[in-house]
Amino acid sequence: MSFQAYLDNIQARTGKTPADFRVLADEKGLTKYPAVLDWLKTDFGLGHGHANAIAQLLVNADKFQASPEDTLAAHFTGDKAHWRETYDLFKEKLAGWGEGVGLVPTRSYISLLRGDRKFGILQISSANCIDLGIKLKGISPTARLESAGRWNNLVTHRVRISDPDQMDTEVLSWLKQAYEAARA
Repeated sequence: MSFQAYLDNIQARTGKTPADFRVLADEKGLTKYPAVLDWLKTDFGLGHGHANAIAQLLVNADKFQASPEDTLAAHFTGDKAHWRETYDLFKEKLAGWGEGVGLVPTRSYISLLRGDRKFGILQISSANCIDLGIKLKGISPTARLESAGRWNNLVTHRVRISDPDQMDTEVLSWLKQAYEAARA
């Protein structure tokens, strides 16, 4: 059985990804292998092999690269999970702009790319807020389209989204403008 098959089996049994386990272990302050292993066996009923696979991922995180799916899933854990549906709809709308649109998760945010050029970022900041950063040079800030200021120097503007309905045509038009400016 491959390592990924182990992880898939664990998720099927528990409903949790490695990123979910990481959040839960962090909340419990579990950092040592024996404690993590015992917790996984006791609280989740995992056998030694499955518990070991997750424990190794958590304790030796620097030795393992998370898959893009796990990196993305980590943005939507715990009380941020309700934003996943908004993200999926957002991704669908951007995909309609043509080939070359990419949404690439990092540990801190999700990069919005046109080819290899970044035109924005999406950060699930809290249970109550998504921060959307947009590269719009030469555009004056407004009440809704704030200056990014010191929030993130990769973008020029920031839009705070506290309700999924705020990811509207106005926001998408600003993003489309940034996407068009990011032509290679």
